[in-house]
Amino acid sequence: MRFILKLLAAPFALALSILTSLLSFVLSMSGAVLGIASGLVFIGAALLLIKGETAGGIAWMAVAFLVSPVGLPALAGWLVKKLAGAGHALKGFIFG
Repeated sequence: MRFILKLLAAPFALALSILTSLLSFVLSMSGAVLGIASGLVFIGAALLLIKGETAGGIAWMAVAFLVSPVGLPALAGWLVKKLAGAGHALKGFIFG
């Protein structure tokens, strides 16, 4: 019975490995693009603050933070690491 479960889990382990690799690549590419976009949005928000539009400047500063590598891309990286951990646990079940 355990052998059958291992055979059924093997395609899922392969799919998780491929998905994790693909998501890591996409995450690294998007991190570079979003870092540049974050800088541009921050400059625009600073200009809004200088112009006197405080609410708009603060809102765009929040958007710049979310787009920056510290915001949502960091959360996505954490999720990819958790997905990779699940893949490693599944491989441990198969080969253990």
